[in-house]
Amino acid sequence: MTFQTYRLFVLSIIMIYFGCVENRLNLLQLQDDIDKLKADFNSSHSDVADGKPIFTERLSNWTERNEKRIIMSQIISMYLQILEKTDKSKEHVRNISEELYTLKASLSDGAKKMEDLKNLTKLEINDLRIQRKAVNELFSVLQKLGDTTSSHKRKRRQFQRQCKC
Repeated sequence: MTFQTYRLFVLSIIMIYFGCVENRLNLLQLQDDIDKLKADFNSSHSDVADGKPIFTERLSNWTERNEKRIIMSQIISMYLQILEKTDKSKEHVRNISEELYTLKASLSDGAKKMEDLKNLTKLEINDLRIQRKAVNELFSVLQKLGDTTSSHKRKRRQFQRQCKC
């Protein structure tokens, strides 16, 4: 399986996983459109095989459904940025873009979560006002964390009781 075929496979799995496959989606047509896009980008060039995959390797680090929605919203946005710079008069580019926009719409909550993460990294932690507000919220943050971890532990215990391993 070539790297490009693998990427199509991953995209197909993602679309199925997130329930974005509708009657109008034709994976064979999408494969044909992606093959044409590969030709447009000359993706059989030798430098494509150098190094690690760009997106598919990162997907394996994200295991939970909500986590995957975050990373996939970013990956889909990056594909759309790539396609923005291509010739939109070509039908295969329009078809792929349309499918990616459909996917992006279904992952809008992931994009919002990613934006929250970006905004957190921009906080000026050395600012005394930010520090005061953060300290003021510390107990609430720890409470929410405790609620999350106790819920996770409870689910794990329930699963262990059900599992007759």
